[in-house]
Amino acid sequence: MTHDHDLVLRPTEAQRAAALAPPPGRTGGDLVVETLCSLGANTVFGLPGQRALALFDAVGRSDLRFVGLRTENNAGFAADAYGRMTGEAVPLLLSAGPAALMALPALAEAAAASAPVVAICAQVPVAGLGGGRRGHLNELRDQSASFREVVKSVHSARTSSQIPSVIAEAWESALTAPPGPVYVEIPEDVLRDETVIPQVTGVDATPHELAPRPELTAVAAHWLENATRPVIIAGGGVIRSDAAGKLRLLAERVNAPVVTTYGGKGAFPWTHPLSLQSWLEDRHTTDFLEDADVLLVVGSGLGELSSNHHTFFPAGRVVQIEADLGKLESNHAALGIHADARLALQALLETVADREDPTAPERVRLLLADIAARTTPEDPSPERELLASIRAALPPRSPSFWDMTALSYRAWSAFDPKHPNTMHSAQGAGGLGYAFPAALGAAVAEPGTPVLAVSGADGAMYSIAELATAVQHALDVTWLIVDDGDDDAPRETAADPARPDFAALAASFGVPATTTTPQSLRADLTKALKTPGPSLVLLHP
Repeated sequence: MTHDHDLVLRPTEAQRAAALAPPPGRTGGDLVVETLCSLGANTVFGLPGQRALALFDAVGRSDLRFVGLRTENNAGFAADAYGRMTGEAVPLLLSAGPAALMALPALAEAAAASAPVVAICAQVPVAGLGGGRRGHLNELRDQSASFREVVKSVHSARTSSQIPSVIAEAWESALTAPPGPVYVEIPEDVLRDETVIPQVTGVDATPHELAPRPELTAVAAHWLENATRPVIIAGGGVIRSDAAGKLRLLAERVNAPVVTTYGGKGAFPWTHPLSLQSWLEDRHTTDFLEDADVLLVVGSGLGELSSNHHTFFPAGRVVQIEADLGKLESNHAALGIHADARLALQALLETVADREDPTAPERVRLLLADIAARTTPEDPSPERELLASIRAALPPRSPSFWDMTALSYRAWSAFDPKHPNTMHSAQGAGGLGYAFPAALGAAVAEPGTPVLAVSGADGAMYSIAELATAVQHALDVTWLIVDDGDDDAPRETAADPARPDFAALAASFGVPATTTTPQSLRADLTKALKTPGPSLVLLHP
């Protein structure tokens, strides 16, 4: 009798030959690259540095596409966006010490947005580890400790034989729900020294599925089909698990209005009769949610931005589906279902009965009318017009990336992304400088698709160097910079800083630039998005 655990995959003749006669001169860096290729990677991001040169040399000998950016943080933002767009784990290659630390803000955003970035960082030689303070360049007392509270998991390889297993373990962690960034560190001499380890040809890093417990989905289905006023809050977990179609089917089956969080924009069609859109910071929406007798929260922890700054207090029953165990019931008591959104929604669809409610679309229409009546008189018309022009110019399936700036804050509520996974911002961690390098990563992920980045003038200063990256790789990214003064910080807390001539600066990189006005924005942006390669549009409102 044969048991599953007795089955061993036997090497092919080609694998045996390769193992017995590996090519000479291979290093630990080659083992990293071979493992990444075996796991399915085809693109890596990063920035070379002294401690990691053996790793980057190995990349140069491989078929991997290397996209090098000008700062480690921007490389992290680009990798983040590549992971968001593809749903694949994406390697981020970094050197040691300050180079590694420079990527921390980007990894914090990736953690908040559940982007599967695999940060592979060099370290000082093995002899310098353990806090001995031997005075190595780039030495930190405990480099991995700097990452431990930011990333999902931390991994280390101290010998070349550990490299394939350690990277596979990290890869699996990055992709298992909830996905997120992970950290791997390998000492310089382990990367540099020759190895007799055979070529890596078969590595398994299949992520674990996080399925819901059936007794919990049975209760949730019972509550939904017997509810009087059910409402659904759809968060970023719906996008990450590619569950927008299942969300729509469930909403239509139980006739539940749906509001999307800022991270979940696009999870539900903007103009659907049951769509409450994304007006989460409007009191009318808050009141509507509080009035629900059953509130289904899918893929959201109901954090600050998703709860109208913690002024939302549900009065009815709450069902929360969340893959991140730490977010489950972290803000409100609920029937907590620890599961991937796609699997949980599928379980509900297999269980819940139809619920008729002809009044639901009318209640949605009245709410949106109340929001429009309140916001229109107070909302500066140029801001509304700017978003309308951007929406008209941007192709429906083109992704857009928004920095932390005044126009973006308005877009979180008011912009229609048209499709799932096409609108992204740094609202997870809230750092500046995200939009342009992230847009570059998205352009790498989806070649031939024009990508839009939107920044304020101050936020743009974080990313100017990446104009060189855009030119080097001929990436189809249009960068809209809104130069309307100091829009990234309150005037009472920051002086109005000096700014360059953005158009002239772009031209110095060989990037075509257009200075536009609100009246000509739509035409100028449409033209820029249709022009292959990078471009810059400077808006003076």
